[in-house]
Amino acid sequence: MFRGFVQDEDEAGEYSNLPFGFGGFGMPVYGSGNNFSESYRCFPVDELPGSSRINVNFGGKIMLPPSALVKLSNLNITYPMLFELKAENEKFTHAGVLEFIAEEGRVYIPRWMMASLAIEKGAIIEVTNTELKLGKFVRIQPQSPDFLDITDPKAVLENAFRNFSCLTKEEIITISYNDQLYDILVMEIKPEGRGISIIETDLEVDFAEPKGYIEPPRPSSSTRNQPSTAKLEALEKVEDVVTNIFSGSGQKLTNRVPNRAGPSSIHSASEPENSITSSKKEPPVIPLNLPFGRLFFGYRIIPPPNEISEVTQETEQPSTSAFQGPGNSLNSRKKPEK
Repeated sequence: MFRGFVQDEDEAGEYSNLPFGFGGFGMPVYGSGNNFSESYRCFPVDELPGSSRINVNFGGKIMLPPSALVKLSNLNITYPMLFELKAENEKFTHAGVLEFIAEEGRVYIPRWMMASLAIEKGAIIEVTNTELKLGKFVRIQPQSPDFLDITDPKAVLENAFRNFSCLTKEEIITISYNDQLYDILVMEIKPEGRGISIIETDLEVDFAEPKGYIEPPRPSSSTRNQPSTAKLEALEKVEDVVTNIFSGSGQKLTNRVPNRAGPSSIHSASEPENSITSSKKEPPVIPLNLPFGRLFFGYRIIPPPNEISEVTQETEQPSTSAFQGPGNSLNSRKKPEK
């Protein structure tokens, strides 16, 4: 590494023997190691001076000052850079870093992360670099039944997790979709630990029943096939209309007074032979006992004797009378005599 020293001791004073480096003079070089731990005053990320960063407020990344980048560059740490944020009340969370553009002595974090740490704006938190295992499984629970109104929750959650570098167990994160905020609790993670990294890994996500969700009651087997009261009332109205339409006394074709004795006396009462209700005796059915291999195509139709005589008379008349009379030729010229 390039190192420079101040040559004029009178001008440098007590800083004449401090080394300089990292791209030129003016930036101090820190000792190498694996630990980065600094305390910063915490502010919400949407208050960062400059362009609006509303989307960053619904992710899991923070803004650190440039001096943090200098320190991290001289440490033998693993990438991607992951940090543990710890408040004075011993609550902690994990985050990635997005940019090193914050003012010195300040760190900008999402508002949901401040709520998770239970701190106010301007509180002091400790930022320490850490290493987390790649996540394989996470079980989440939406904190409102409104999450079920999303058409494709899996796609929405996959898109939201792109703004996160890691997840902390038993922490409530906030995502935004269609100008609506959804709080999600991280219930379980695998591998077990304080947190997991979700960068470049196949993460299996399981959805638990949303908090406050009430499953609609299912009809029991005894009442499932029974009609409802509304259907019963409708059926009663239809029956009343039908009885009013077909009210009145009936008339028989014989203009005789019908028997009002009731259904038990119908068969006992004597009825005339020409009555409509009189039943005719049908001839007995004789089964056909055909030998094996013979088919029956019905009986031959034999007309009555009077019909047979009429048919024979018509067939015995000569048919020559149908072709009597002079013939006419289409050609009016006479045939030549031989």
